Amino acid sequence: MAERQSILASIENDFPQWYQDVLEKAQLADNGPVRGTMVMRPYSYAMWEGMQSAMDARIKATGAENVYLPLFIPQSYLEREAQHVEGFSPELAVVTHAGGKELTEPVVVRPTSETLFGEVMAKWIQSHRDLPMLLNQWANVVRWEMRPRVFLRTTEFLWQEGHTAHATREDAAEYARRIHLDVYKDFLETVLAIPVLPGIKTPSERFAGAINTMTCEAMMGDGKALQMATSHELGQNFANAFGITFSDAEGVAQTAWTTSWGSSTRMMGGLIMSHGDASGLVLPPRIAPHQVVVIVVKDDERTVAAARTIVADLMATGVRAKLDDRTQAGFGRRATEWELKGVPVRIEVGPRDLDAGQLTFARRDRAGKRQMPVTEAATRVPALLDEIQADLFTAARERLADRTVRVSTIDEAREAARSGFALIDWDALGEAGEKELNRDAITVRCLQTRDGSLPGPHEPEKDLVAVVARAY
Repeated sequence: MAERQSILASIENDFPQWYQDVLEKAQLADNGPVRGTMVMRPYSYAMWEGMQSAMDARIKATGAENVYLPLFIPQSYLEREAQHVEGFSPELAVVTHAGGKELTEPVVVRPTSETLFGEVMAKWIQSHRDLPMLLNQWANVVRWEMRPRVFLRTTEFLWQEGHTAHATREDAAEYARRIHLDVYKDFLETVLAIPVLPGIKTPSERFAGAINTMTCEAMMGDGKALQMATSHELGQNFANAFGITFSDAEGVAQTAWTTSWGSSTRMMGGLIMSHGDASGLVLPPRIAPHQVVVIVVKDDERTVAAARTIVADLMATGVRAKLDDRTQAGFGRRATEWELKGVPVRIEVGPRDLDAGQLTFARRDRAGKRQMPVTEAATRVPALLDEIQADLFTAARERLADRTVRVSTIDEAREAARSGFALIDWDALGEAGEKELNRDAITVRCLQTRDGSLPGPHEPEKDLVAVVARAY
């Protein structure tokens, strides 16, 4: 424990520095050469690839198809939707010169692509038979951050952004809701093991140009909130600005209804801060690049051969297993390294273990070590990984419940937000109370129904509950 404390700052006393230490010591990311940018190292990028794969499958299951649109957007496109450009103008990176010449029209490095998708959808949509048009792209975006923090807020980050067009508001609302629950909430909870609160944003917190914004809010280890994913009903705002029209079944021209929705590498920060502990990362098995690491204790031919066989047997069952036979490095140092990296299960293979027909293993989410027969590793480990996945979700859900308080006044909400979430009737808080809390860096994270579910698109705002917290 003394060695770990010298590696990482105290998670209880200095959570921000603990987070920075984990990024460095677990070899996740570095700062880029331009302020606010980041370099994702192989271990974190492997996690992002896992996130992409799981999310992409869910997105495609809703009927969406992947496309790719340009990085550069004519500035005039953003100006067509006044609220949109106003909302993003402080964060825009604008190119005015290229090829040694001043451009006739400045171009914006995309902060998001509603306007560009609006332009191409206007070309691609002619008839009701072209609807719904369901598109998604995996890309990078640039938003010039004043207070950057790796993964949480960076000038450039990776994400997916979906954009759709529909014949009716009802169809658009239903699809955006499906994305939010069947893609985002399901992924965050079943893959990342992070329980989230689904809700809608208040009018002041909505996405610029949207008529409704849905969010998934999660509680981090220090009790602060993190917005993990958002879905937006854009109404006909962008369709009107870009002329996205179609002929209905009677041949009458109609204006489409559009949506957009996105999730980003911010989820990486949420993963670190949701499950991490005093020893570093704690990764849910479903997202861990290595679900099991098999560590060779002593460099002798029999031990190394046995360890390789165990790795091969595990991989044959679909387990992502890695062999660590770096016996030139001390065993303790290697064990600490994998603990820092959050590998769910460590298996130690040494001569004495083999003589006894046993393997020593440790779960990352629990203290202590246990044994299992060598011959049972391939059959027991998959079930063990499922158990760890479930236990991590349960622990995070219990923390969320324990640190969420029902309050009735603004002062009580302010006090509760010191260490967790507060629930207060939106009728009792209102926009005036929201502004008052904002002065103390406390925000309404979302509005929910009284049973804690996502409000419908036409839910009466007077009967909703506000989730209030400090946030990243």
